[in-house]
Amino acid sequence: MDNALYVGLSRQMTLRRQLDIVANNIANANTIGFKTEDLMVRTEEAKPAKTLDGSSPVKFVLDSGLARDFTQGALTKTGGDLDVAIEGKGFFRVQTPAGERYTRDGRFTTNPEGKLVTQGGNSVLDEGGGELTIDPALGPVSIGKDGTVTQGAVRVGKIAVVRPDDLSSFAKDGDNLFRNTSNTTPQVAPDAQVQQGMLEASNVNSVVEITKLIEVQRAYEGVSKMMDNTSELSRTAVDRLGKVN
Repeated sequence: MDNALYVGLSRQMTLRRQLDIVANNIANANTIGFKTEDLMVRTEEAKPAKTLDGSSPVKFVLDSGLARDFTQGALTKTGGDLDVAIEGKGFFRVQTPAGERYTRDGRFTTNPEGKLVTQGGNSVLDEGGGELTIDPALGPVSIGKDGTVTQGAVRVGKIAVVRPDDLSSFAKDGDNLFRNTSNTTPQVAPDAQVQQGMLEASNVNSVVEITKLIEVQRAYEGVSKMMDNTSELSRTAVDRLGKVN
């Protein structure tokens, strides 16, 4: 196979991956706390399939991982007592069957036992790593900007808001959650504020993502056309050589 076809195939593979990522961004444009993603690519030199002098390497395009934009989304007022948003850099700590996870999705509710939980049923943790229990008999819930939860004169606890030293150590874990992939423990985010009665919207810009979608589709079509033309050129050359012989 010609070098151009190898290179074209490598580019098509990254474009298909990028298409999936852009489509996922668009699908989550209305997901609370979702962070937009983009594909990182790199080139890698390799021995060419064939050249006249064998001295020019071929550069292939490879998937180099995901880049995630943690820019804060717009805060939308809901008025719900258990709806909370983080203003600033930070994440809520939650306990899942797979271990501790982190999220920006503050659509909290209570389970039958009165525990404060996420939409997925995972317990929201306080600053000490314990669960928060809401007692309806104590009255309305008030959540301060520092995350302190009170009911009347009773202090229920304090919702933990933490952040890692390096955001790249947070990997997506499904259900709008992130897991910590580093050996360091995320620390309290003192400058982040908790806003009760509000939710953070996705930071996806739908217009930008749709534009990317069109660009990716056109790029894929362009590479496909180039590969078709290369194949046709090779077939033509073989036919001519055959007639000469």
